[in-house]
Amino acid sequence: MKYCYTLKLCIAKPTMTAFVYAIFIALVFSFDSFSHASTASTKFGGGGFEEVALLTWKASFENHSQSLLSSWNGSGHCNWVGIGCNKACRVIHIDLESFGLRGNLSTLSFSSFPYLLSLELSNNSFYGTIPPVIGSLSRLTYLRLSNNQLSGRIPEQIGMLTSLVDIDLSENNLAGSISASIGSLSNLISLFLDDNQLSGCIPSTMGNLTSLKDLSLHLNQISCSIPPELGKLSSLTNLRLSGNKLTGSLPPELDNLTNLENFDICYNKLTGHLPNNLCLGGSLRSLLAFNNSLIGRIPKSLMNCTSLRHVRLNRNELTGNISEDFGLLPHIYYIDLSYNYFFGELSIDWGMSYNLTFLRISNNELSGQILPQFAGATKLQVLDLSSNHLVGKIPRTLGKLVSLFDLTLRENELSGNIPAEIGSLSKLQHLDLAGNNLNGSIPKQLGQSVNLIKLRLSRNSLTEAIPIEISQLKFLQNLDLGNNSLTGEIPQQMGNLQMLEILNLSHNRLSGSIPSSFSGMSSLTSVDISYNHLEGPLPNTRVFQDAPFETYRDNDGLCGNLSGLMRCSPIMSNGAKSRSDNKVVLWIVGSVLGISLLLGIGIFLVLSKRMGTTESEPRRGAVENLFVIWSYDGKLVYENIIEATEDFNARHCIGMGGYGTVYKAEFPSGQVVAVKKLHTSQDGEFASLSSFNREIHVLTEIRHRNIIRLYGFCSHPQQSLLVYEFLERGSLQKILSSEEEALGFEWTKRVNVIKGLADALSYMHHDCLPPVIHRDISSKNVLLDSDYISHLSDFGTARLINPQSSNWTSFVGTFGYAAPELAYTMDVNTRLDVYSFGVLTLEVLMGRHPGDLLASLYLSSGLSSSSDLSPPTAYNILLIDVLDKRLPLPRNQVAGAVVLAAKLALSCLHPIPQCRPTMQIVSLELSKESPSLQYSLPMITLGQLYNVNFPTS
Repeated sequence: MKYCYTLKLCIAKPTMTAFVYAIFIALVFSFDSFSHASTASTKFGGGGFEEVALLTWKASFENHSQSLLSSWNGSGHCNWVGIGCNKACRVIHIDLESFGLRGNLSTLSFSSFPYLLSLELSNNSFYGTIPPVIGSLSRLTYLRLSNNQLSGRIPEQIGMLTSLVDIDLSENNLAGSISASIGSLSNLISLFLDDNQLSGCIPSTMGNLTSLKDLSLHLNQISCSIPPELGKLSSLTNLRLSGNKLTGSLPPELDNLTNLENFDICYNKLTGHLPNNLCLGGSLRSLLAFNNSLIGRIPKSLMNCTSLRHVRLNRNELTGNISEDFGLLPHIYYIDLSYNYFFGELSIDWGMSYNLTFLRISNNELSGQILPQFAGATKLQVLDLSSNHLVGKIPRTLGKLVSLFDLTLRENELSGNIPAEIGSLSKLQHLDLAGNNLNGSIPKQLGQSVNLIKLRLSRNSLTEAIPIEISQLKFLQNLDLGNNSLTGEIPQQMGNLQMLEILNLSHNRLSGSIPSSFSGMSSLTSVDISYNHLEGPLPNTRVFQDAPFETYRDNDGLCGNLSGLMRCSPIMSNGAKSRSDNKVVLWIVGSVLGISLLLGIGIFLVLSKRMGTTESEPRRGAVENLFVIWSYDGKLVYENIIEATEDFNARHCIGMGGYGTVYKAEFPSGQVVAVKKLHTSQDGEFASLSSFNREIHVLTEIRHRNIIRLYGFCSHPQQSLLVYEFLERGSLQKILSSEEEALGFEWTKRVNVIKGLADALSYMHHDCLPPVIHRDISSKNVLLDSDYISHLSDFGTARLINPQSSNWTSFVGTFGYAAPELAYTMDVNTRLDVYSFGVLTLEVLMGRHPGDLLASLYLSSGLSSSSDLSPPTAYNILLIDVLDKRLPLPRNQVAGAVVLAAKLALSCLHPIPQCRPTMQIVSLELSKESPSLQYSLPMITLGQLYNVNFPTS
């Protein structure tokens, strides 16, 4: 009966039976799952779910990233690399800093790690947003995600992580405003949000972070005024707000920040007074407030702030008596007070600042004399007191400042002779005494300052002849002796100045003819010889023949075929002499090099820190910088290079350039550098000494994260060397030509390389004075470091250009990258670099040189001289058909960035130079958030991109 009852039940109510059966099956599987979970929990101390979460996260990484985590193989996750567990085998640390991983955080199950104390993923390539679920990590104390590619907003849920003591989200692409919820993190000690795209205001709730010691918000787009609530952060030691759009006055509540060590508010639009108590606690080391509109006097707490090391208050509206506002600062090494309204006289205390290396108080209202006691600051490298009201003589004791490489005293009321002792400053590169009341002769001892690049003595009352010794300054590029009372003839030996670009001898009493040796000065771009008593023919070189009338007017007897000059008689022509005189010039230059001793490694620039940084502890893993330790001990550096390269053995060769071979040199300390050794010709002369000298000059003048760093150079009759930073991945050309390396060079990296080059060129063209053009931008001259950061290299063909005059040159560069207008004009301008950048950008996107495409595009432009050609089909080519097929097509935001780069590249290739955008415009466009695509990527043609117009100025 029981059986029949059950059977009847089954027959009568089939739906109910199925439901019961389903419940039964679910219970069985649940029990089975629970059994497995219990087994995993027993085996791994409760971390079975953590292991699954980690493996799932790893599986979402790109292939090469997964291979970096080979120990994550499913057995014993507490033994995996980067994973730390407690005694119960629960994950408490995930530390994968600098692993080279690429993935996102959205695939990481944060809720699976309730015991997590630290999450450290800095220096990788994680992209996407920070998931809001990160707020579930209630025990998290360290969150470090810096130097990735994270985007989107900082989630509000981060305010739930009340155990946090350290947040580092710097160097990403985070945008939006800073969440007010961050004020809930009362245990926070360090907050680093710098170098992002954050906007909006600083939330007033930050005033609740009373334990905070480090607050870094610099290099963002933050606006509004500084909230007075920051004055509550009495424990703060580092406050960095520079490079934003902050406005308004500094709140008086900042007077409470008496424990500050570093105060950085530069590059904003701030007004008002500096806080009074900046150094009240006696710990302030760095004060950076330049490029604002601050007013008033220097805070009294700074007068005897003995802890101060680095002060930059330039370009404000500050005032006060400089001799009263600053006392003895024994540890100061850098101070810039230029472009303010300071008055008073210079104090002898500056000469007692024995660590001082940089002193600039230009463009103020200083009076009195330059005291001889300045010579006590024996480490001084830069002294700029220009554009003041200083009187008296230039102290002879300045000749004791043996480290000086920049002495600028122009636009004062200084009198007397130029001290001959200045000639003993062998490291001096810039000497500018223009616009004073100096008299007497030009000391011949200046010829001993063999490293001079710029010598400006114009607008004084100097007399007598130009000393022949000036011709020994073989690195000289700017010589300005105009507006004096110089007499005699121009020395024939001045033709030896083969690097000279700017020459001004105007408004003097010079006589005789222009030396025929000037015909060999191929670097000259600007000459002014007006208002003298010169006679005879102008040299038959472009710089003279194309010079405007104002540059040679009012002389006694100059002749030539130029406007305003009489024609030369045949006997006066110096054309026949030019070739033999060139040989004389070359002989003289060769002799100077032949008798020179080893000059050693000239350390012209030490590894520069990012502008605005201060002294701090080295980064973890940082290699000891031998060039800092060696300073100017060139012999030791040279011997180490010879040893490291085994006397330039071929096994250390890593490349060959147009005028030198490059070697890798690894020193015993672990530091690695690249050494370029110049090629020599059959007669033993260097193949391109001018390129060598030009590269030294340019790379010692410019600083940018996307321009290769020059550590030093060596000039010697047997071998001349250039020493650079070593960049691990080598040239862009090498990476694109390698199937294996090109696969790892994915779209985001390629776009970032293009952005870096655009930033470098924008800096060279628009932020350098005079502008610098490279003239040989190609994939072989772009080097990448381990993080695929691009660095422009090989500046042997670079030129400093004068925007007020024509700049001409013979053809240099690499065929296939050079602008087409070079076929009919040799005018040097920034648009040449713009075109080459366009070619290079297409090469990065296509994975190969775009030669055939360029030819087709030029025919498409309608500027072809052949009217019989039918319109080609370049405009109808799909973009996806030219993109590098070794990579999958870019998607989403990356696709937008690639399309934008292609648009800009095509606009840079416009056949009419004036229609190309400037590199400043290109850099600005690339810095913006990638626009959404109007059409699907597979539908976009080159014609649609080519017809997009960008501003050209």
